[in-house]
This record gives sequence, structure tokens and C-alpha cells, in this order.
Amino acid sequence: MPKTADFTKKIYVALIFIFLYAPIATLIVLSFNASKTRAKWGGFTMQWYVSLMQDETILDALGTTLLIALLSAFIAAIIGTVACIAMSGMKKKTRAVFMGVTNIPMLNADIVTGISLMLLFISLGLRFGFGTILLSHITFNIPYVILSVYPRMKQLNPSVYEAALDLGASPLTAFFRVTLPDLMPGILSGFLMAFTMSLDDFIITHFTKGSGINTLSTKIYTELRKGIKPEMYALSTIIFVTVLVLLILVNITPDKASKEKKNL
Repeated sequence: MPKTADFTKKIYVALIFIFLYAPIATLIVLSFNASKTRAKWGGFTMQWYVSLMQDETILDALGTTLLIALLSAFIAAIIGTVACIAMSGMKKKTRAVFMGVTNIPMLNADIVTGISLMLLFISLGLRFGFGTILLSHITFNIPYVILSVYPRMKQLNPSVYEAALDLGASPLTAFFRVTLPDLMPGILSGFLMAFTMSLDDFIITHFTKGSGINTLSTKIYTELRKGIKPEMYALSTIIFVTVLVLLILVNITPDKASKEKKNL
């Protein structure tokens, strides 16, 4: 009976993985298919990747996507870290309220966030474009940074910071020499998570972008409306692999930091 139960569990897990990753595997295979039709295999080719790299509109969208992702993740990492430091000095009830507020953007539907930000920018008279996309991405990235940094903040030993002050260090020096290095694994994880979320976002970007500017996600959507081209398979494969690598880094970084701390 136990063997049958174990076998059933394995089948169940296998089916979950098949339903989750079979479509992605199909997409990756088609990106190397020499035939333009999805019905038959025409041989292995890299021509769709070559064509993709020669498409200036795609390259412009890629550059915009990476720039927005890097800037929004960097700014969100700074704001999120400062917010965690501020919340660590609050009373328990006040801190719980602030944590609840910061979690709302993560729990809220993307379409609601996108429409809300669009209406806010319209009411402020802002011109839609690169700036509005950047502000939107910073907004929804901050909670992910807080989620990564705050648990690390709770693990800090306040006596170490106080000892640095007793030894003559200024509060600013003690923060950068003592507190910040301990927070860095959490900050780096938050940065990578924010970068990944920004890279992958479509709905909020769609509502807050102006004409003449595209990220990869909105560019793919525009191209798909005209008809699926093999270059889109190649582009989707690149995005998937990039996001997968970043997620692996997000999960590996805290583990490495904790192991190094234990070895010390």
C-alpha cells in the first residue's frame, strides 16, 4: 500500500510539471524549427534568433525594457530598504499597519493597479511615456524589496550597531560599515526580484505607456495581434530563460549568504 501511494504521488507531481512546462517546452522547440508552420518539423535552425537580433524595433524595446527594469529595481531597492529601517523603529501595531499597506500592491490585481496609476497620471497632467512606466514599475516593485529586506532586518543584532557607536563611529558610518553589509543579501534578493517583476510586466505597462514607446511584453502583444511569427518564439524563449536565471539567483543568494555566515 505505501508503494502504491508513493507511485500515485509521483504521477501527480509529474502531471503538474507536464501541464506547467509542456507549453513552454513546445515554445522553445518551435523557436529552433526551420519551418514557419507549427504543424511539422523542418529541421534545426538558429535563423529566427538571427532575424530577431537584426530587428531594430525589437532591439529598441529590449533596451527600453532593460533600462526600466534596472532603474526601477535600483530605486525600489533604495526606497524599500529605507522603509524597512523606518518600520523597524516603529511600534508593533503601527508596523503591522504599514506592512499591511505595503502588501496591498502585491495582492491587488494588476489590471486594477494599472488603471489606478493611469488615472493618477492623467489627473496629475503627466505625459505618458518612459517616465510614467518607470514610476509605475517602482511603485509595484517596492513591496517585493520590503518582503526580501525586512526579514533580514529582524535577524540583525542591535548590539553590534550599538557597539560600533560606542567605539566612536558616527551613526552613518556604523550603518554603512555594520548594518548595510548584513542587509546586503536581502537587498540583492529584493533587487533581483524587482528586476524580474519589471522585466515580466505587461498589464501595468500597457496602461501607463505612451505612444511610440514599447517594452518587450507590449511589443510581443502588438506583434501577436498581427500574427504569430517565429521570431516571437525566439524572443519568448529568451525572456523565459532570463527570468528563470534571475529567479535561480534570487533563491541561491540568501542560501549562500547564510552558509558563509555559519562558516564564519
